[in-house]
Amino acid sequence: MIDDNIRKYLLTEQLNAAVRAGAEIMKIYKQSDDYDITLKSDHTPITIADRLAHNSIKESLGATRIPILSEEGRSMLYEERCNWELFWLVDPLDGTVEFIKGNNEFTVNIALMENNICISAIVYVPYHHKMYIAERGHGAWVMYDVAPDADPAYTYEEIHANSEQLPLKSAEHDKFRVAVSRSHQTPETHAHIETLYAEHPEIEIIEQGSSYKFCLLAEGTVDYYVRTTATSEWDTAAGELILAEAGGTTHAYPTGEQLTYNKEVLDNPWFIARR
Repeated sequence: MIDDNIRKYLLTEQLNAAVRAGAEIMKIYKQSDDYDITLKSDHTPITIADRLAHNSIKESLGATRIPILSEEGRSMLYEERCNWELFWLVDPLDGTVEFIKGNNEFTVNIALMENNICISAIVYVPYHHKMYIAERGHGAWVMYDVAPDADPAYTYEEIHANSEQLPLKSAEHDKFRVAVSRSHQTPETHAHIETLYAEHPEIEIIEQGSSYKFCLLAEGTVDYYVRTTATSEWDTAAGELILAEAGGTTHAYPTGEQLTYNKEVLDNPWFIARR
């Protein structure tokens, strides 16, 4: 287990890396007429913003000397990573489809994994200048007005002095709100929602891209999130801890098992998250 001084140092590096990556993403999002879109081997899109954000995070976190497992990094054999005690699990641009559509619903996800369990999480929403933070056993928070910046220098003290603990009292609402992916819905998604009406006759559906859905759950803005399409470990690790530290849960669907990380195959099962 890492000591408190190292924990604070790593969280600061983690957050500043996300802000730098956000600056690279927003530079492309606002100014580029060509996102240089190509398809990866799994037929999902990748843009120049994904690549620039990955390179920025790799450079930023390189100083920690902790290995990085990134969606846009080189493919690593299981034998190479299976015994890592500490590693960064990164999605440099989560919600690439939403980025391409121009609907602002994309995030930077950085999780610090210790023995394959997330102990420190950052989900940055650069368009909205919102930073979600969690440390295992220490709680979850949101920071506002965190603008993308190529040279951020937040300290641990500044992070916590300017954060609001999750869940938010201001997020209270009447209807049962169910979050679904804006771009990845299936008949199974809708069938599961139908089963919720027996207990919650009035349901409000919230369509949202990226891991921001976990953050809305942690806030208390939404109550439930069902995912019945493919995700990978870097899509969920940071958001899952933020939700857990705000009092919520995430389980595989329909088995009810915990999500696990650094598997030989980095795919997640379907899952349900709730506050």
